[in-house]
Amino acid sequence: MDIFKQMTAFVAAAQRGSLSAAARGEGVTPAMIGRRLDALESRLGVRLVHRTTRQLTLTSEGQAFFEDCQRLLTELANAEAAVSLGGARASGHLRVSAPAGFGLRHVAPLVADFMQQHPEVTVNLDLSDRLVDLINENIDCAIRIGELTDSSLVSVRLGEMRRVVVASPSYLVAHGVPHTPEDLTAHNCLALGPQRGWIFRDPERGELQTRKVTGSFSCNDGAVLHEWALAGRGLAWRSLWEVGGDLGEGRLTTVLDAWQAPPMGIYAVFPQRRHLPLRVRLFIDLLRDNYGRASYWEMR
Repeated sequence: MDIFKQMTAFVAAAQRGSLSAAARGEGVTPAMIGRRLDALESRLGVRLVHRTTRQLTLTSEGQAFFEDCQRLLTELANAEAAVSLGGARASGHLRVSAPAGFGLRHVAPLVADFMQQHPEVTVNLDLSDRLVDLINENIDCAIRIGELTDSSLVSVRLGEMRRVVVASPSYLVAHGVPHTPEDLTAHNCLALGPQRGWIFRDPERGELQTRKVTGSFSCNDGAVLHEWALAGRGLAWRSLWEVGGDLGEGRLTTVLDAWQAPPMGIYAVFPQRRHLPLRVRLFIDLLRDNYGRASYWEMR
């Protein structure tokens, strides 16, 4: 019980940004929240937060532990809900948000599967690249890729996604295969404008580097760059969710594999709640079951 209270105090403080705000949310005194954080850090032997009189910020260790604690507390709440619900069937209306391109390929088909499995659930799927306000727009669950910045939301990691440099076999036969990022200067690189650079990790030192690339064409729509790469017009830096099927069928080939940047997380995020509605929990489970399988991405 002490461990549970310490974790709950830590998550509340991290989400609200101060001991006093966490104390108000938990119905205890700020001193009590502070003692529970002290006990947690003492037991773990690591500093999780930097505290001042007005605000609280997470250390790097604290950020990693915060994500794990959120997941564990959410799974505990869901386990309690599952027991109390017994044989209840999912029903009601589910509102989901997802990035446009990713959502079209990898959320909409799973929504169809979900509705077939749970015919008493209706779904509204919002495909948009803007950052939606879950609370004010009444969104039950949003799918996000990459670094999460809003600590007031609960997140569940569904899987991970890599970005890879790809080209058609015909392009590589005509222009050669790059072996290091420096070799890209001799290639036509299809860039996403405005140019933010392609990210690589040195395979020996593990250091990340961002390399600005040049080429004859740039476009602010990644789907166009994907089509140009398929047509043999250059190299493109694309997410595996977009090109996995082309790689599996041999229409595209990856290069610079040893230099791939670390994977990004795919997350379901939702507002802080004591219990998730059954329809939300089951939908998240469906996404995690699919996105967590490496084979899922190979032919899509």
